[in-house]
Amino acid sequence: MIYLMTKRNTQQRRHLILTQVNELGEVAVDILAEQFQTSEVTIRKDLTALEKSGLLLRRYGGAIALPQEIVSDDIDSKRKVAIAKAAAALIKDHNRIIIDSGRTTAAMIPELGNKRGLVVMTNAIKVANRLLALENEPTLLMTGGTWDPHSESFQGQVAESVLRSYDFDQLFIGADGIDVERGTTTFNELVGLSQVMAGAAREVIVLVESEKIGRKIPNLELPWQQVTTLITDSNLALDTRQAIQACGVQLICAEL
Repeated sequence: MIYLMTKRNTQQRRHLILTQVNELGEVAVDILAEQFQTSEVTIRKDLTALEKSGLLLRRYGGAIALPQEIVSDDIDSKRKVAIAKAAAALIKDHNRIIIDSGRTTAAMIPELGNKRGLVVMTNAIKVANRLLALENEPTLLMTGGTWDPHSESFQGQVAESVLRSYDFDQLFIGADGIDVERGTTTFNELVGLSQVMAGAAREVIVLVESEKIGRKIPNLELPWQQVTTLITDSNLALDTRQAIQACGVQLICAEL
């Protein structure tokens, strides 16, 4: 099959390439170039961008699908996708946003392809790589700092200092758990950067799957007073919804 596309169809072409990789197991640059009526250089750029986003593996002359054992169920989770779409719907063109590390926050990135003039700060290399793969190329800022292998992100005083020098419209952040009475919780004892992020943004939007709500992990990350909106999936029980809303937090339950 031959696809006729313009430059504006980059994201659609990459989506179709990824579909082929997952269906066939491997693809070749020359065959893709013929299918999409574009140059091999363009196809190589597509494959590089998809690899940086963790969606396939480059091989000489083409690419192969990710080995099944390293494909995370979380990445393709319907709940994560639903939450990510609901979060992206809150972002306006030209917003200045922070995207914290995490799989749920990273799931937002494909939803930002139609946003214009975004300025995005992140402390996560995976998030940065996915942002760079977007055709609309938002302005990317990195916090720098000390690398924390547990959270796969930059932390520490340098990162905090960088964040304090900016002003943002929105922070999008995940959580290891939600204590309905107190706020977001985490296994990571390094909570300083999260609190600085929250202080640098006018809106703090927490993205978390419903199964994590009710977990009482000892480390409080963000108290409800610092949270504007909580986005979760529609599996959340009614009494829990009411308890969260009673804390003054806007609650969005994304339909699956």
